[in-house]
Amino acid sequence: MAENTEAKEEQYLSSEEEDSEEEDSEEDDDDDNEDEEEEEAEEPKLKYERIRNDLEKILEKHAASCMAVHSKFLAMGTHWGTVHVLDHQGNNINEKEEAVHTTTVNQISLDQNGDYIASCSDDGRVAVTGLYESEHNVVQVFDCPIKAVALDPKFSVGSSRRYVTGRDKLLLHEKGLFNRNKSTVIHEGEGQIRNIQWRSCFIAWSNELGVKVYDVLHRQRITFIRRDHGESLRSEIYACSICWKDDKTLIIGWADTIKICVVKDRLPYEAQARRLPLRFVEIVSIFNTDFFVCGVAPLDDKLVVLAFLRQESRDSENESQRPQLKIIDPKPDDYEIISSDALSIRGFQKYEANNYHLEYIEDECTFHIVSPKDVVVGRQRDMDDHIAWYMENDKYEEALEMAKENSKDLVRHNVLDVGKTYINSLIENEEFEDAASLCSSVFGKNKDLWEEWVYIFAKIQQLKVISPYIPLQDPRLSKAVYEMILNDFLRTDLQGFHRLIRRWPQDLYDLMTIVSAVKDRLRELPDDCILMQTLGDLYSYDKRYDKALAIYLKLGHSDVFELIQKYNLLHSIQDKLVMLMQLDADQALQMLVDNISIVPMKVVVQQFKEHPKFQYQYLDAVFVKSPNAGQDFHALQVSLYAEFDRTKLLPFLRNSNYYPLQKALEECEMRCFIPETVFLLGRMGNTKKALNLIMVGLGDVDRAIEFAKEQDDVELWDDLITHSMDKPSFLTGLLNNIGTHVDPIILIKRIKEGLEIEGLRDSLVKILQDFNLQMSLREGCKRILVSDCFSLMDRLNKVQKRATRVDDFKRCDCCHDLLVQSNFQEITMPIIVFYCHHVFHEECLPAYNMESCMICHSQRRRPGSGFGLGVK
Repeated sequence: MAENTEAKEEQYLSSEEEDSEEEDSEEDDDDDNEDEEEEEAEEPKLKYERIRNDLEKILEKHAASCMAVHSKFLAMGTHWGTVHVLDHQGNNINEKEEAVHTTTVNQISLDQNGDYIASCSDDGRVAVTGLYESEHNVVQVFDCPIKAVALDPKFSVGSSRRYVTGRDKLLLHEKGLFNRNKSTVIHEGEGQIRNIQWRSCFIAWSNELGVKVYDVLHRQRITFIRRDHGESLRSEIYACSICWKDDKTLIIGWADTIKICVVKDRLPYEAQARRLPLRFVEIVSIFNTDFFVCGVAPLDDKLVVLAFLRQESRDSENESQRPQLKIIDPKPDDYEIISSDALSIRGFQKYEANNYHLEYIEDECTFHIVSPKDVVVGRQRDMDDHIAWYMENDKYEEALEMAKENSKDLVRHNVLDVGKTYINSLIENEEFEDAASLCSSVFGKNKDLWEEWVYIFAKIQQLKVISPYIPLQDPRLSKAVYEMILNDFLRTDLQGFHRLIRRWPQDLYDLMTIVSAVKDRLRELPDDCILMQTLGDLYSYDKRYDKALAIYLKLGHSDVFELIQKYNLLHSIQDKLVMLMQLDADQALQMLVDNISIVPMKVVVQQFKEHPKFQYQYLDAVFVKSPNAGQDFHALQVSLYAEFDRTKLLPFLRNSNYYPLQKALEECEMRCFIPETVFLLGRMGNTKKALNLIMVGLGDVDRAIEFAKEQDDVELWDDLITHSMDKPSFLTGLLNNIGTHVDPIILIKRIKEGLEIEGLRDSLVKILQDFNLQMSLREGCKRILVSDCFSLMDRLNKVQKRATRVDDFKRCDCCHDLLVQSNFQEITMPIIVFYCHHVFHEECLPAYNMESCMICHSQRRRPGSGFGLGVK
């Protein structure tokens, strides 16, 4: 079995004995402290409190012999025969003190409602006293000491007014017929009865041999549970503790043995057949302990045991150890100790096991440890106690988390106080980062707390640590707080200062104050780029964009473009275009091209006069976006392309119509740009010179052929053929490409006889193939044309043969009378319908012109449009 370290809580276990007793207990304390250092402290399961007030005064004069507890009050018996009724704080309740006995009160019993108190004494008296009425009070005198008494839990509401007493026999007292008192012997002959517990319809009692249970409802004794320890452990010293966990579960603690028993129902036919009680008791758990049991009580599925530790020797010089209140987890034949608390009971050094008693209030889970001179109450620890223990053991993180999760259940603590204590602890341990990160969750939206703790961090020079967690909006702190943090960064961390200026909204602080501070710092560090950039940011926040722009340009910072676009500063940059291009040409060009209406091209070109490459880049970007936008500068653009990017010159010459051809030609001739010169010559109409330049300057027959094809000039082809007569390679190119534009026979006839031409046979074969291909294409086209003609003629024939609808309301286009009579029986005269949809009476048409519509004929429609067919 694993036994936990004994825990002490000085606030409720402080001993108030004489000096000699304190000195003796110091050795025990030292031993316990050493054990606690070996293992990590574990939170106690219960908290303890000594009952004081009038109870302390009573115990100064008398000694407690027994106690019964109820949720309403406490009832304590003394060795002087007095029963004191007190509240739970130990205050004596006036007029409730009963002095019906003359010697030791052995046991006190209360009914379920707390209306009646029963007590017994060695003087042989048994008293049943009503706290609120005296009608059913009983004082019964016996001729021997009475060691135990128990009231019926329903004594105050039942009519039988039952109670039991124990001496050498167990007697049941009740009111019978005609309200007469009746006593019945339930059991006798097994020694002195020292403890009786009555719950529901079951009475459990202990005698010298064991524990018995009686079923009041069926008037049957249902079990006998024999004691397991030896006779050396006498009952008057190691008394039997009996406790009902519920109506059917009995817990027995006797000497060094604990048993858990359950009352069960026997099947009726089985009970009748075997003549057995209707109920029986099953022991579900039994185990021995290494301590003596002075009292036992349930706690959920665990047990609370008041333990008296075994002594190694019984010499009178050996003092007893402190009693312990243990929480154990029972098993069928063993147990596990969950917690064990040593209690500093007054005078514990002189006490034996029979001097301690354990009483409990089931509904409240409170446990009263009773000794002759002291009463200590153990309670389950609430959430406040958990948090207090965590804080006492420096487990602030767990305490804060628990406080947040259970804030509604806290009485003595709150999240804020726990959090502040945690932060203070972290600061004391110089864990400043953790302390700062905790502030947000602890202070929330409390502005005053935030400001208070910012100043605390300022005193310990840790403003940098808390700055990332400072609230910026909800709540918003006073400007002095933010300015204090900025000033700290300005003096110690310029990079961090710049980040804060960028991250924080500018209305958190006074701009002029910070600008002034930055200027002062710049006097100390005049070349610091970060300071200058931060000053530029501050100027932009203050809407002094001209100063901000000047600083950005001086620093060569890319933010200048964002500033210009964001605040529309295009009018302010018209004298700074070169600097912008030097800073970032791509962004500058994009901005200028997109804003031609604001920054005119004339201004830009003039600004770039001393920088021809910038002019080229700008005009090229404009031309790509809109070819006609910069037509006034296309002449300049020719020379710029020739200078910086010849590959774009020829496409530009082809696509633009706004440059002077002669000037462009001179530029290209000067630079010996033959392809560009050829294009310009061709555009100017000087095709022969262009062709000659290709033939002589380039020696490229393919290009010459392409040029001739583009111009489609017979003379040009003749010049090309003439020029190629003495150049076999040119002739080969012509033979391969001329077939589709010029009759190859012309070229072949002009070739000198005997001239060797490489690939002549292949060229001739290609010419023949091209000719065959042309013939084939012509034949195919002819067949398609003839087929289409026949198809269309057939369609026309079918259309003209179809009937034509004439409505009954249709009138003659000549006389304007109805064509069809109203009776719809017959047509009185023939009608003629033309394909143009004009309709006439046959009599209305002239005899000489029955084949053409006279309306359409008069309008000179195309031939054939008026032909029609007459229907009679």
